[in-house]
Amino acid sequence: QVQLVESGGGLVQPGGSLRLSCAASGFVFSSYDMTWYRQAPGKERELVALFNSNGWIHYADSVKGRFTVSRDNAKNTVSLQMNSLKPEDTAVYYCCRINGNYWGQGTQVTVSS
Repeated sequence: QVQLVESGGGLVQPGGSLRLSCAASGFVFSSYDMTWYRQAPGKERELVALFNSNGWIHYADSVKGRFTVSRDNAKNTVSLQMNSLKPEDTAVYYCCRINGNYWGQGTQVTVSS
């Protein structure tokens, strides 16, 4: 069965960095678009980054220039490098395979001094 397991969240000060990883299993990883979403308290879930199966990448305007998404098809992982973090980046971050609506359990990122 499809499984997505995120790791790497935590507490970081404004201006700091974190790297999230998502380990995928149960499907042919290289054939699918992979995304990162986030949901802040009281807000709707929003797309952060997309790395599709053809290598096309898209970022939300709010993270462009600060976040970098990457994928390793040999290791079945997709990662999100987050730099220059801001308090408004505080959210639960989810790895998602949109095709089939598969989601990981989420990992908390808190940006606070």
